[in-house]
Amino acid sequence: MDWSSFALEAARGSALNLIIMAAIIIPIMISLEAARDLNLLDRFSGRVAPLMKFFGMSPEASFPLLVGMFFGIGYGGGVIIDSARSGRISWRDMFLVYLFLSVCHAVIEDTALFMAIGADPLIIILGRLAIAVVITCLAGRSRYLAAYEKKKSQKGSAVTEAVTPEGRF
Repeated sequence: MDWSSFALEAARGSALNLIIMAAIIIPIMISLEAARDLNLLDRFSGRVAPLMKFFGMSPEASFPLLVGMFFGIGYGGGVIIDSARSGRISWRDMFLVYLFLSVCHAVIEDTALFMAIGADPLIIILGRLAIAVVITCLAGRSRYLAAYEKKKSQKGSAVTEAVTPEGRF
């Protein structure tokens, strides 16, 4: 096997994939930043807020959920932490938003990347959204979560504690 031709072919393939990913991600990130600057997510979260009750969340959880869905879990996580520290969302909301986002985050960016390799965008978006909705609804209605939340509120613990019942990550 000729290692130099192998390395050259691998470098070409990697460079081409990097160019394709940059051509997808850069315009999406510019569009998302423009949407953030125009407060489009703020307006949209106001319209989505009534749906949060379906998941067992307060309306205030809509903004962090939408940010995570469109901007990604890293940026969404920062918004969730900020909302929790400021007291805008409860421990329950924080847990359910993170649960939803574990399945359905960065939907625009991920879908575009998978479309580049031939995936069907409708199946990706609807599949991720459906699974996230089912999991979040089941968790939001679980007796275990309600019992843990009640126990947590009786202790008077802070909202920003770890989200696991054992109290650790």
